[in-house]
Amino acid sequence: MTVLPLTPPTEALRAAALAWVADDPDPRTRAEVEGLLAAGDGAALAERFGSRLEFGTAGLRGKLGAGPNRMNRALVRRAAAGLARYLHAQGTDARGVVIGYDARHQSDEFAADTAAVMAGAGITAYLLPRPLPTPVLAYAICYLHADAGVMVTASHNPTEYNGYKVYLGDGAQIIPPTDQAISAHIGAVRSLRDVPLAPADDPRIVLADERVVEQYLADGLAQSLTPGARDLNIVYTAMHGVGGSIATRLLQNAGFNQIDIVRPQFDPDPDFPTVAFPNPEEPGALDLSLAEARRSHADVVLANDPDADRLGVGVPEGPDGEGWRGLSGDEIGVLLADHILSHTSGDDRLVVTSIVSSTMLSRMAAAAGVHFIETLTGFKWLARAVDNHPGWRFVFGYEEALGYCAGTMVRDKDGITAALLFAELVAALKAEGRSVHDRLDDLAREYGAHVTLQWSSVLTGADGPARIRDMVHQLTTAPPAELDGWPVTTVIDLQGPSSGLPPTDGVVLYLGDSVRIIVRPSGTEPKIKVYFEVVKPVCEGNVAEARARGVATVARLKHAMATITGLPA
Repeated sequence: MTVLPLTPPTEALRAAALAWVADDPDPRTRAEVEGLLAAGDGAALAERFGSRLEFGTAGLRGKLGAGPNRMNRALVRRAAAGLARYLHAQGTDARGVVIGYDARHQSDEFAADTAAVMAGAGITAYLLPRPLPTPVLAYAICYLHADAGVMVTASHNPTEYNGYKVYLGDGAQIIPPTDQAISAHIGAVRSLRDVPLAPADDPRIVLADERVVEQYLADGLAQSLTPGARDLNIVYTAMHGVGGSIATRLLQNAGFNQIDIVRPQFDPDPDFPTVAFPNPEEPGALDLSLAEARRSHADVVLANDPDADRLGVGVPEGPDGEGWRGLSGDEIGVLLADHILSHTSGDDRLVVTSIVSSTMLSRMAAAAGVHFIETLTGFKWLARAVDNHPGWRFVFGYEEALGYCAGTMVRDKDGITAALLFAELVAALKAEGRSVHDRLDDLAREYGAHVTLQWSSVLTGADGPARIRDMVHQLTTAPPAELDGWPVTTVIDLQGPSSGLPPTDGVVLYLGDSVRIIVRPSGTEPKIKVYFEVVKPVCEGNVAEARARGVATVARLKHAMATITGLPA
């Protein structure tokens, strides 16, 4: 094996690394940088110091490690100091900041650092009592009447990641221009030695007690819509995260007592030993759950991701019920919407979804005579869709990436209350002798078979983000005239005013009235995402035939997009 020589760091890189070491409060990351300097590993130093994690509407998210392009204690202290300065500048610092954290590596340290910085800035820091789900933090902001909230989590990313989500006092994640304002305050932090830190016993650091959790459970139980049918065999997995005890308690409080937990995945474990990628929508992530469901003859699999803000679902299929599959995010979304619209009333109701999710919800809303809004991706947008519409009532929102929110108890996606509602709808169908597939077929007959597919590709290398931007720009400015024989009839640049949405990178291609393709970069990694939707009418009640035609069309369109973009099919 040939060992390539190390590329020595430039003087600028060396200077940046030494400055970091002088300011870094963590001996572990200091040692990491000192080791790379001693080894002369310029490539590794460039990866850590050649760019920085940008603070945006998703807060911060990245791999753990040293340097401004990694998640570490120095970066977290800077982010906390910037947030504190923003709250001071806005005059919204009197009611405190709630800080939550999951069970990932260093989450507790990042939360403690945030509390010390807040208290050092004269702001009360309410630290949640233990590792808890993201929806509990979002709930606690309003419950404690705080000015803001911070959640330390990387949600469903692999073990080497962590992140930092910021919420305002309304319980929803930040949106522009708040993110730019906070980022500017973060950038103004020169040296961490100038950031005051409060000791752990400072009276401004308040350990919130379990009443927050108990009230979340009580209000979550109040989301129940059908208190009747409860004969249901559930398999539940927490995916090595922090949702297990709270999700199972909520289900049991609602009367679902036949819960078979996936024991190897129930307790929090930041290494996620049984899954390569702890996201219920990833291939293989539900394998243990579905195997347990087959053994126990369950009715449904309910799966939360590690911070429990997402919900995955598995259901039996086939004549003998031995075949199992995970539902898509859109299938779960329209089933929950159908359940909620069927058990609520009023023409003031609002349902919301993202632009990359199925258009079936818009047809369901029209049939029910309720309001409908389509937003950019992310619950920071979905949760706020009702804000400019006094008199409207937010009853449900979802995005296809397994995110669901019922009502305004939590102004963010909540995989725990969504699990309760999904269990209810499955139990109600079972009591009628029907299945989830039966109800999906009903919806397809009424609104058309909506076949959706998300296709993504990671573009590695330093030029990956630029190549993604160029690809989107090319499709926007010089779109193909046709794809697989379908003429491209409308092109919408999501950066322009014609979208009717806040500007964002992406393009929408319409191929007549029944085909839509959206291309956009991921907000958290160098990945380009392509979303297909094909709607086929159901002829003579034959849903399977309509879906098969839709699947075939999507497959051909994916091949056509791979050809013009050069992405691997």
